[in-house]
Amino acid sequence: MRLLLDTHALIWWFNDPSQLSETAYSLLQGSANGIFISAAVAWELAIKVNLGKLDALPLVSDLPNHITEEGFTELPISMAQAIRAGLLPKHHRDPFDRVLVAQAQELNIPVLSADRFLDRYDVKRIW
Repeated sequence: MRLLLDTHALIWWFNDPSQLSETAYSLLQGSANGIFISAAVAWELAIKVNLGKLDALPLVSDLPNHITEEGFTELPISMAQAIRAGLLPKHHRDPFDRVLVAQAQELNIPVLSADRFLDRYDVKRIW
């Protein structure tokens, strides 16, 4: 199964796996799953670290290597995805989540997230 990780799911996977649901933990542990990490997640993490809202500088500063070591795949943001994110209904104002929704819709893959706001969009959310 291919999955797109929300920011909190990635943080919890690396820093506190006990915060993950059993389903989320099982899916992330399964090596047969294609796990995608959006550039939007890296951007959001870097902003939160820079603002002092998240104590995760070691994770963020070496995120590409951590992602590779886990067997996850980096997912860039295309122009089409950026436009789609900007044109989504205003159910959720978080620009990073809107990018994830646009990417999940375009790739037809679920988002691994505890965020129930995502349910307002035409995207499958797993938690």
